[in-house]
Amino acid sequence: MELTDVLATNKALVKVAKLYRSAQADVLSALGLHPGQDVLLWMLGQEPDGMTVSEIAARLGVEQPTVTRSLSRLHQGGWFLREAVPGDRRATRIQLTGKGRAVIPEIEAAWRTLAETATAGMADDTRATLVDLLERVRGNLLTLVAETE
Repeated sequence: MELTDVLATNKALVKVAKLYRSAQADVLSALGLHPGQDVLLWMLGQEPDGMTVSEIAARLGVEQPTVTRSLSRLHQGGWFLREAVPGDRRATRIQLTGKGRAVIPEIEAAWRTLAETATAGMADDTRATLVDLLERVRGNLLTLVAETE
C-alpha cells in the first residue's frame, strides 16, 4: 500500500470512529446514558429474568470488574435492581426496573437514528456492503490486538 493510501485510510477510519462516538454520546445523553451503557441495558432487556454479572461479562466479552463498574454508574439512575442468587452467596442477578424496561425502545430508536444518519443516501445493498467491509476491518484489527496483548 502506498503511503498516500495509508494516510488516507488511517485518516478516514480515525475521523469516522471519533465522529460516530461523539454522535452516539450526543444521542444517548438525551436518554441520560453514556456509550456502552445502552448496550448493557438493551442486553438486560432481552432477558426478562435478568442476568448475573458473570453472564453479562461473558456476553459482552469483557471482564467482570468492567461490568461491575458500569453497573455502579447505572445503579444511581434506577435502571435496574440487584438480587441475590439463591444458593450462590457471591452471585448477584441484575434485573431491569420499569424505568429500565421503558428505555429499551428509546435505545433502539437512538441506534436507528445513528444508523440511518450514518448511511443516509445509501442503497440497501450499499449498506450491506458497508457492514460487510466494517466487519472485515474489525476482524483484521483483532489480529493486531491479539498480537500485542
